[in-house]
Formats: sequence, structure tokens, C-alpha cells
Amino acid sequence: MFADTRETGFVNAITAAGVTYAVTRACTMGHLVECSCDKMTSKGNRLDKLTRTVEMEKSLPNEGDWEWGGCGDNVKFGFKKSRDFMDAPYRKRSDIKTLVKLHNNNAGRLAIRDYMSTECKCHGLSGSCTVRTCWRKMPAFRDVGNRLKESFDGAAKVIPSNDGHSFITEGPTIKPPDRFDLIYSEDSPDFCKPNRKTGSLGTQGRRCNSTSQGVDGCELLCCGRGYDTRVVKEKISCECRFRWCCEVTCNTCLVKKTVNTCR
Repeated sequence: MFADTRETGFVNAITAAGVTYAVTRACTMGHLVECSCDKMTSKGNRLDKLTRTVEMEKSLPNEGDWEWGGCGDNVKFGFKKSRDFMDAPYRKRSDIKTLVKLHNNNAGRLAIRDYMSTECKCHGLSGSCTVRTCWRKMPAFRDVGNRLKESFDGAAKVIPSNDGHSFITEGPTIKPPDRFDLIYSEDSPDFCKPNRKTGSLGTQGRRCNSTSQGVDGCELLCCGRGYDTRVVKEKISCECRFRWCCEVTCNTCLVKKTVNTCR
């Protein structure tokens, strides 16, 4: 089993989210015989309390008449299949590695299930919206990834609790991790230098952004070793024109670019 670093936690979470997303989308598209899209029939605000979330409350129509209809994303089925596929081999174990993995898997699935949005279509004469039909839709997977990246940045380190079946945070923290947060139990290795054991190639020679304060910035990516700057010429497509019908023709231009690489 891989080390339980915050990087591994992110990979587990995004993988569980990906399985949930793919299965749910396949249900909606009719590609699976075991499921179909979610055809909710409850009207108005009478909604199953088990499926109600804060984000869902915010996206519900609050004006005019509306009813559930259309073909929504069957996230319940996708959530269940992801859990069966990702968690089943570990359910009978309670070591810290298993607890961390199951927690991060669930956090990945929740990043989809608990952030569903409501979309509606208007019905009425002359484009009026006297009645609306609404259905549930998954967030864009890029939004899911961004949400999990934020959880990765704020991941909490945990240790086994005395009962042997749960975990607690190691040292003081702003708040204990909840279901949506990512956790880890082992510190990450040094990715600055090459390491055959971990598969890290190091950051020497990597391109970096001298003006960025983020992870792509030279200060962080080069691990304080500094960076070299050079000007290079690159060929790009330019002066493109559309010709009837139907092609685009371009010229080739040489442009100068400033490239920074880690020492």
C-alpha cells in the first residue's frame, strides 16, 4: 500500500470522485442497464430530506410554480457504485491507512453529491415562465477538482485514536477535519531532489513562472535554489484567416519568449 501522504489522499479522493462522475453520467446517458437517469416526481418544496443539502437549498427555485421532471443525474447510483468499487476491499480493516483511505474516498464522492445544482426549463406562452420543470445536475468535474485541490492545500495530519477504530488530529489545529476535508498520516517526501524510491524526478530544469506566488512560481518550485533565465525563439501560428469553404490558413511567426528554469 502507498504511503499516506497528502498527495496520495488527493489521488484517492479524485479517483473516487471520477468513478462517481463516470457512473452517474453513464446512467444519465442510458449506457448502463442497471440504472437510468433520475426522474424525480415530487413537486414544489416536498423533497426527500436524505437528499437535501445546503447547496441544494440555495439552488432551488423560490418563485413561481415548478415541479421535478426531465432527466436528472442519478448521483445516488453513482455514489453507491463508487463506494462498492473503491471501499469494499478495506471495510473489514481498521488500521490508520485504511481509515485515511476510506475517509478521502468519501470526501471525493461528497465533492460531487453534495454540490449538485438545480437546472430548470420554462414553460408558458410567448416565452413566459409561469411553470418550470427542474432537474438535478452534477457540477463540472473541473469544479470538483478545484474543490478537492483546496482540501489538499488544507489537509490535516492524523494519528490513530486509542479505540483503534478512528483517528484524531496530530497536534493543535484550527478545526478537526470534517467529511469534506482531506487527511493524511505520513509526511510527504522531499520532491525537490531526485528520488528513485518515490519516483520523484526533482525540480531541477523545470520551467517556472518568476511572477507567480503559487506552486508554479520559481521561488517555491525551485526550492530556494534559484533559477536561470534565457530568451528563446519559438514558432507559432499567426495571421490566421478563414477561407470559404472550409479551412483556416495561418502563417508561421517567430516570437521571443523569456523562459525560467530551476537550477
